[in-house]
Amino acid sequence: MKPIRIQNIMFPILALAAALVFTAACGKSQPETAVSAKSETKAPSQTAAVHATKVSIQEVSASVQATGSFVAQETSRVAPDSPGVILTTLVDVGDQVKEGQVIARLDERDAKLRLDQALAQQQQAEASVRQAQSRIGLSGTQNFDPNSVPEVLAARASFESATAQAKLAEADAQRYANLIASGDVSRSAYDRARTAAETAQAQANASRQTYEAALNNARQNYQGVGTQEASLQAIRAQVSLARKALADVDIKAPFAGYVSSRPVAAGEYVATSATIATILRITPVKLQLQIPQTYAPSVKVGLQVEASVTGFPDRIFKGKVTAVNPAVETNSRTFIAEASFPNTDLALKPGMFATARVVLPGSTKGVFVPRDAVLTDTTTNSSQVYMIVEGKARVAVVQIGETLGDKIRILAGIPDDAVLATDHLQDLYDGQNVTVQ
Repeated sequence: MKPIRIQNIMFPILALAAALVFTAACGKSQPETAVSAKSETKAPSQTAAVHATKVSIQEVSASVQATGSFVAQETSRVAPDSPGVILTTLVDVGDQVKEGQVIARLDERDAKLRLDQALAQQQQAEASVRQAQSRIGLSGTQNFDPNSVPEVLAARASFESATAQAKLAEADAQRYANLIASGDVSRSAYDRARTAAETAQAQANASRQTYEAALNNARQNYQGVGTQEASLQAIRAQVSLARKALADVDIKAPFAGYVSSRPVAAGEYVATSATIATILRITPVKLQLQIPQTYAPSVKVGLQVEASVTGFPDRIFKGKVTAVNPAVETNSRTFIAEASFPNTDLALKPGMFATARVVLPGSTKGVFVPRDAVLTDTTTNSSQVYMIVEGKARVAVVQIGETLGDKIRILAGIPDDAVLATDHLQDLYDGQNVTVQ
């Protein structure tokens, strides 16, 4: 019976010991897991391996940096020469037009009626002129001579005949006066001769007055011809205006260019102050630059200009200074210089913002870096580089300039002895540890 009691006591003891061992094992597993997780959170930061280069200093042409906007070489807001109703429009925004091309047409019915009326008045005036000329014996461009008028000729002939008769009668009276003294003629015969002489002289005087009246009448008729001819000239001017008004129904482009706006449509009534279309000449195109007054003595007409726009980040447009404003704006202390660009491919549009460099006489030193060292953000139009300083990458925002071969000039943002990363720029961040390969 004793062996049986020993076995009953040992079994609970063994079970309790096993439970203690299992509990101890479970209690040690939680600290080990926490230590492992804590060790993972304290992992050291990653070190990037990059290639680097030092900036280079090169002799370049002296220049001045400026900003500005492109404007059209010529801008015309085309207006009609005569008011009317738009019959049709023949162009739209963006269309290219040639000089003299019809861009819109007005209703021509009123213009035709005015021309027909003016032509009828001209015919009537021409008939009046011919009638007035016929009164004084004129035809065509013949010079006027009042003595050639038929009425004047007849009056002159009558006057000359009466004058001759008066002279003859006076001679007879004088002869009778001489004969009466000698008693060769009677007193009554002398009296008849004297009366005939006086009558002939009176007739001569009347003929002279008739002749002079005919001359005056001829001259007045000639003045009437001049009045009729002046009226004819005025009516001819009205005909010319009517013809011009009929021609003006076709509204034409003043020069070759591109349509930037067309605010009217068919059926609208437009006055001479209305804008039918706006036409721009953009080949060439102008760039208006705002330049600090410090460079006023250096900027001259004919200097080379290099410009860049955000739409073409890898392209440099070249032009020349064509005009320099002699006045300086008091607020900004800058003056305007205009540069002309050929723009044969129409890449440059009026209104585009540009960053330009005006090449000045002489030379200066410039800081250049490889293209691969510059990271450009087209959305913000900004550029940055990563300098290697004491084993860390330090970001720097820079202002870039012209391109020289495979290098870009840095105008501001880094020192002259900077060392820049040239690869893995997209993966770097400010303060990252780097090793230079």
